[in-house]
Amino acid sequence: MDTLAPEDEAATLREIVSFRVAAQDFCIDIGHVREIRGWSPTTLLPHSPDYVVGVMNLRGNVIPVVDLSQRLGLGRTQSSERHVIVITNFGRGTVGLLVEAVSDIMSLATDDMKQTPDIAGGTATGFVEGVFTAGDSLIRALDLSRVLPDQGRLEECPA
Repeated sequence: MDTLAPEDEAATLREIVSFRVAAQDFCIDIGHVREIRGWSPTTLLPHSPDYVVGVMNLRGNVIPVVDLSQRLGLGRTQSSERHVIVITNFGRGTVGLLVEAVSDIMSLATDDMKQTPDIAGGTATGFVEGVFTAGDSLIRALDLSRVLPDQGRLEECPA
């Protein structure tokens, strides 16, 4: 029986943070997560895309907060104290993602990610790189390079 060396086993695992958006399960790689914060009001910016709920002060840095539900085409989030903001580092920018709740931090086998079926359509599937199965749940893995604007410039990202 072949066994994987610890470094080979680590190479086949993918650490993710799963969360709920519009009562559905999504995830991103843990390496992109800087921190998870409770909801706090944001400051609106004129002429920003409809999925940007505003900006927030994060220890002296002003960062945009994206309503992930709105961005994925699943409807606007009516934010409340029960919502959280996942602070992500991607490319050269830091962006907050407004989500319903963070569900779990998991290590899943990279081979367990399945391709999104070709029949799937809509805005959200363009942002999904694949689907993990975890027990009876399907968790869609988001491709932040598609969800978040290039180089942190929100105004250039098409809806």
